[in-house]
Amino acid sequence: MDYSHDDAGLARQPIGYWSWAAWDSVVTHIRAGLAEHGLTQPPWWVLNQLVDADEQGRPRAEVVTMLSGYLTTGGSLEPEVDSLISRGLVTEDPATRLRLTPAGHELRAEAAERVGRALADIHAGITDEEYVAALKVLQRMIHNVGGTAWHH
Repeated sequence: MDYSHDDAGLARQPIGYWSWAAWDSVVTHIRAGLAEHGLTQPPWWVLNQLVDADEQGRPRAEVVTMLSGYLTTGGSLEPEVDSLISRGLVTEDPATRLRLTPAGHELRAEAAERVGRALADIHAGITDEEYVAALKVLQRMIHNVGGTAWHH
């Protein structure tokens, strides 16, 4: 691996660029894996919220509200929920409770396996200790500038 700088040179590199480049590369890789299954991230998030729902399902408003924090540009996940319903992957009863259909369970499982491979690609050659150290440094930087970050 060619880092093109020694440690002293890397210490002077702009974090804004490198954090953006990491985000762009990682998200592009994950989105490519989801695209293989006809999904984008928002519908994927919805499917994941329903996979562990009991037979009662989950209220639509609860799912949409909980996931709204994932959207950095505003907007709503309502169109994604409607799309999943129209694709026969999710059902909605008169009480507006959402449930995965058998096809929804199958697609979610297939996509989860693919996303798992994408995450393994991302973590290749990186120990858990290195990963945790990187996240702690990023969290500190966010805190240092008065930013906020959510986690799940």
